[in-house]
Amino acid sequence: MYKNKKTGVIGIIITIIILILIVILSNVNLKDISYLENIFGSIVMPIQNSFTYLKNKIEGNDSFFANIDSLKSENNQLKERINELEQSLKDLELIKSENETLKEYVNLKDKYSEYKTIPAYIINKDIYNYTKTIIINVGESDGIKTNMTVIAEQGLVGYIISTTQHTAKVQTIIDTSTSVSSVMTNSREAIIVNGTLEDNSTLRATYIPTDATLIENDTVETSGLGGIYPKGIHIGTIKQIVNTKNSIDRYAYIQTAVDFDKLETVLVITNNQ
Repeated sequence: MYKNKKTGVIGIIITIIILILIVILSNVNLKDISYLENIFGSIVMPIQNSFTYLKNKIEGNDSFFANIDSLKSENNQLKERINELEQSLKDLELIKSENETLKEYVNLKDKYSEYKTIPAYIINKDIYNYTKTIIINVGESDGIKTNMTVIAEQGLVGYIISTTQHTAKVQTIIDTSTSVSSVMTNSREAIIVNGTLEDNSTLRATYIPTDATLIENDTVETSGLGGIYPKGIHIGTIKQIVNTKNSIDRYAYIQTAVDFDKLETVLVITNNQ
């Protein structure tokens, strides 16, 4: 109520001043109007501005600008807090990813406990060209040598073809130049498995004995022959049998056990040399 009274008084004063000026102006000649307007502007405007400021001060309108500064400060603080939370979320995701990787390593080591192995993760893939290789983050300083077998939880990945001090290149079994001596689990018949240009999950089985019985969904594993891969490592499953006029030339397509597109962690077997 106090503010309303103050505001009313100020309004009355401004009105009286304006009326006085109107009376004065009505009694002057037109030629003097321009001159008087200048006087009016120079005298009245500062007074009006002062009263307007005082009115705003009384009514609390000046707090609007103070509130803007306060909101800007709060906004900046909120932005900083959001950045901190986003960074914390990234850190948690990284920790989660590292934990998942460690779990995969533990599962792998438990599954292939009969082998001495070194865990590794893939730092580069080149599996979409003719030469289908991957690079892992372990090398000579970790005891990695050429021709060592590389496996994943699902089965065979390939073997080491070159090393540096801290990395190694793996030629995968889906490479067309790779041949793996294998056996079919049910019949125990020996076959040779090669990579194909079909996709990153298809192998081709050839050199199938003429009297061998091929069964779709039969599994295929390494035979242990050839000096690189140990015996009994899972390779994949027969998904299609292709018969030809000459039984010697028949072949089969094998679905790889390992999903090479999603492969991230591996083990290098070091005691099969």
